[in-house]
Amino acid sequence: MNMISRRSLLKGIPAVIAGTALSRPVFAAEDTIKIGILHSLSGTMAISETTLKDTMLMLIEQQNAKGGVLGKKLEAVVVDPASDWPLFAEKARELLTVNKVSVMFGCWTSVSRKSVLPVIEELNGLLFYPVQYEGEESSKNVFYTGAAPNQQAIPAVDYYLNELGVKKFALLGTDYVYPRTTNKILDAYLKSKGIPESDIFVNYTPFGHSDWSKIVSDVKALGADGKKVGVVSTINGDANVGFYKELAAQGIKAEDIPVVAFSVGEEELSGLDTTNLVGHLAAWNYFESADTPENKAFIAEWKKFIKNDKRVTNDPMEAHYIGFNMWVNAVTAAKTTDVDPVIDAMVGQKFPNLTGGTAEMLPNHHLTKPVLIGEIKADGQFDIISKTDPVPGDAWTDFLPESAVLDSDWKTLKCGMYNKDTKTCVQLKSNY
Repeated sequence: MNMISRRSLLKGIPAVIAGTALSRPVFAAEDTIKIGILHSLSGTMAISETTLKDTMLMLIEQQNAKGGVLGKKLEAVVVDPASDWPLFAEKARELLTVNKVSVMFGCWTSVSRKSVLPVIEELNGLLFYPVQYEGEESSKNVFYTGAAPNQQAIPAVDYYLNELGVKKFALLGTDYVYPRTTNKILDAYLKSKGIPESDIFVNYTPFGHSDWSKIVSDVKALGADGKKVGVVSTINGDANVGFYKELAAQGIKAEDIPVVAFSVGEEELSGLDTTNLVGHLAAWNYFESADTPENKAFIAEWKKFIKNDKRVTNDPMEAHYIGFNMWVNAVTAAKTTDVDPVIDAMVGQKFPNLTGGTAEMLPNHHLTKPVLIGEIKADGQFDIISKTDPVPGDAWTDFLPESAVLDSDWKTLKCGMYNKDTKTCVQLKSNY
């Protein structure tokens, strides 16, 4: 590393302050390593994404305090795609071509990720994506640090079937790719478990939807025959506020019709009156209430950085925490920030998660993750009522025939869509 020499650093500096100067991280003088932060800070998704921007700023500050990476200081380049999906692609291109970032951490919705995907594949950029998603994708240029369906949606439905005796399912989602693809998988899975199509109700609403009265009434009516109904929610963003308020307005309690959400965590609940939501569920891979030394330290560091004891932590924050530290370790191992060597060094990286285990990056660019079911408490936190051993993320679901034959392996096969029957690599098209 091209570090500043002790002699040049001390030249012209009084000896009385030399010791203080040397106790701080010393960085190479030429430039910084730029990190793009691609999260919505305005619009409907700001309720969820602003915290992830703050998380990245904290992680970068902490790493710089340790000496940066490869002797260089990390520099955050923050942009606001403003919950505008085409703007995500424009901002990603700007980060790569104008700002010359080495890596990007960002996106929340799958439509924003799919907007960015052709850009980073064209320019050979690198994206760490921290949110649960629908699977059915594996790009060389993306590391998926959130949950795949087999690490969230499928286990949540299993909990409904095996623990709560749910017989009818209302699949409610925001109208875009993640809910639609996830519910397509869940529909096939439920039918494989003997649930008839007549007992599966599916409904989609736009981003920012606010009038939930009829939809909640329709869900309530599902249970008229006495069968237990469960709601599986892939509703995203601030539409959740109106949805949960309408549940309370219609007197729906968790013991009557439980809701398990895949996009509602501590951050979203902090803006709601949770009095009438106690007992409803969420499926994630992390909850702030996890009682581990690692989590307690992370929460303390977060509150110190953000200077607000009321700010909570959540699952995508942990995903950025794991992904960022794996990237740091991969860059250190590769001795460069160049994308291709870093991608190679990422596979097999291990890092402690915050719930008492170790995450590993698999050849399909997905993590191993425990699955947690949490029950909403009156204080907006979750009581963890179920936890699994780490589950390997599956890029391609086993419950859709067209996907069951596919595999992803960027280490050995160098392919994200390998057909196990024909033994050929299919090119994933990114023209969204």
